[in-house]
Amino acid sequence: MNSPIKLSNTILLYLLTLCIIAKAQNLNNPNYLHHFCDDTTTSTTTYKDNLNTLLSSLASNATSNSIGFFNASAGLEPDDVYGLFFCRGDLSTEVCQNCVANATKDIVQRRCPTQKVALIWYDECFLRYSNKTMFSTMDRDPNYTLWNTQNVAVDADFNRILVDTIGPAVYRAANMPAGAKKFEATKANYTTEDKYLYVLVQCTPDLSSGDCHKCLLAAYSGLQICCNEKRGGRILFPSCIVNFEMYLNYNETYVEAAAMAPSPVTQGKSFIFLFVTA
Repeated sequence: MNSPIKLSNTILLYLLTLCIIAKAQNLNNPNYLHHFCDDTTTSTTTYKDNLNTLLSSLASNATSNSIGFFNASAGLEPDDVYGLFFCRGDLSTEVCQNCVANATKDIVQRRCPTQKVALIWYDECFLRYSNKTMFSTMDRDPNYTLWNTQNVAVDADFNRILVDTIGPAVYRAANMPAGAKKFEATKANYTTEDKYLYVLVQCTPDLSSGDCHKCLLAAYSGLQICCNEKRGGRILFPSCIVNFEMYLNYNETYVEAAAMAPSPVTQGKSFIFLFVTA
């Protein structure tokens, strides 16, 4: 007969093994969302070599990057190539690095093997490259929209709560200081039964405060078109993302810890929010 102590130790070891396996699976398999390839093909070996150099640089700089963002270029005209990645602001460096490493391989080996311009989105990160510079430039195209297939009974109160939640999140993300993550995640109670609406917004850190604000507002406007009466929706731009759900869509532990940290000095600019609700 097994003693309770031995049985307890066996259960703990089993649970620990499951946790290790789950973590490894999560690291090895970032959640692919969408990709885009343009019609321009890589015509020279030099461009391909420069692209490989760039992707290697992006992957290596994701290993110890505190803000989950890096941009770089490689080569000289006419074979120069530019690229960047940014990771979701609530994820660890380890998860970020794993996603970027996967993206640098996936984009050229499976998704866009011969194209000069390519973008790929995962739930955890985003990566792009081009033969034209895109640094510190707001881009809304190409874009991709996802929505929850389940509907929700939408009324004026729900729309008000959504606007009241997204508006301040956009403001806080857009007004983060230079060199910081332009990221915000928050939640709001929308019923008397402790049911929450969860919101996540983020821009690439190289955008100005004004461009980040414009990008997030444009994304939110897209959500109003695609995702009215849906239980959630997400707009993916090259320069920003906006996501709302009725389930937890971010790392709440990180967000709560970040909220307790000293607030960074925001940029000296304010905005008026002009959200339109139906």
